[in-house]
Parts: sequence; structure tokens; C-alpha cells
Amino acid sequence: MSDKRAAGQYVEARNPSSSGPYLLVCEHASNYIPPEFADLGLPKEALTSHIAWDPGALAVALELSRLLDAPLIFQNASRLIYDCNRPPHEPSAMPAVSEVYQVPGNANLTQEDRDRRAEEFYFPFRGALAAHLDARKDTPTIVTVHSFTPIYHGKQRAVEIGILHDTDDRIAQGMMKAARGEATSYNVQINEPYGPADGVTHTLREHALPRGLPNVMIEVRNDLIADEASQKAMARTLCGWIRSAQDGLSHPETED
Repeated sequence: MSDKRAAGQYVEARNPSSSGPYLLVCEHASNYIPPEFADLGLPKEALTSHIAWDPGALAVALELSRLLDAPLIFQNASRLIYDCNRPPHEPSAMPAVSEVYQVPGNANLTQEDRDRRAEEFYFPFRGALAAHLDARKDTPTIVTVHSFTPIYHGKQRAVEIGILHDTDDRIAQGMMKAARGEATSYNVQINEPYGPADGVTHTLREHALPRGLPNVMIEVRNDLIADEASQKAMARTLCGWIRSAQDGLSHPETED
């Protein structure tokens, strides 16, 4: 492995010295596939679709980083090469099939192939998150930002914003309370369109739960964040809910 690769060339951080009590993460920020992988044998329409990345998620995360004064760490390579929200032993970390697409470049990978990709793409990303958290003096809330497709396997999804949690639901419930309190027009649901049973909370399990850090995973339907204006508007909405949930940790309600 070259020195360039060892340095984690596909991991990027923004606002690393920000003072907000958060760490933002965007695992599926890019659809970039390094040239040596020859587009994994996929047609262009697949490489620009949701199977290769989370469209709009990085733009929302960047705006949240600004609004919350929060560090953001994101991955600059397609999740088809390596899905940084999956551990190396999971087949879905390097999927041979993604929704309706066969992925020829991921078919019949040897263990050596898988190990090489994990070393190049996953472990630097995981290490960057861990190093950031190790260096902090506070206990930040981890917020991961994702998007999902409106139509999956031919079925329309009614949910517009998913607020996901694993075994720690403090931030998720706080955000839901804030959304209900402002009578949002969005269809907001807990652990939809995915949940922990689908293996999507790996980052939360790996970095937040062992440290006892508050955490949440946000999924936004990507047709709602298809341009700059809608991305910024969504970030403002989510920012309000996140701040309300964070305030709830510091000032929990008491029952009479």
C-alpha cells in the first residue's frame, strides 16, 4: 500500500476545530470510483444513482456543519467500492448486488481483495473518526447524515425523513418531539426506511455506543434535497430539531 493510500486520501474533514457539541459524519458523500476499478463494470446511470452514493447528503451535512459549528468527517469514495457504514466482514460492505444492479467489479472478490479494500478505504475512515473523538475533551453527539431513494425495488416510499437509532434513542426521540411540536409537514418516522436490524447503524455502534455518546442517524428522501435551496432548507429544519434534542439532554423534563 502506497504512502498516499496509507494517509487516508479518501477521508476528508471540514471545520475540525469547531466548538459545537457535535460530530457530523457522512459515510456516503461521494460516488467517486478510482480509475483502477474501471467503474466496477457498471453503466453511467448506475454510477450516478443512489446505489453509488447518497445524493444531496454531503450538501446537507456541510450546511449543518456551518449552522451547528460542528466538525464534519466524510468519505470521498463510492460506497460500492467500500461502504464505510459496514464492517469488513459484512458482504454488503462491498456488495455484489445493489438493489436491481449486479456489480461485476465486486463479484467473486477474494479475501485478499476484501482485505485490501478495507485497508485502503474503511480503516482510515474509522481511524479518523476515532482519532477525532479521542482528541476531544467533551462528549459530543454523533450525527450521521444520509439520503435514500423515493422508489426502492419499484415501490414508492411514503416516509420523507427517517430518524434512526440503535440502543440509544435519546436524540432520535428528542428530534421526533421537536418535529411534532412544530407540526412539521414532513412525514417523519423513527427507524424508517431502515433500522438497526438492517445493519445501517454500524457507525453508531462502532463509535458512539461504546463511548456512551448521544447519537442519531438521519435519512432524508433524496428528492427533497435535489438542489441547493432545498438542501439548505432541509439543513435548517434538521438543525432546529437537533438543537432541541441536544437541549433536552441538558435540561430533561421532570415529572410531578
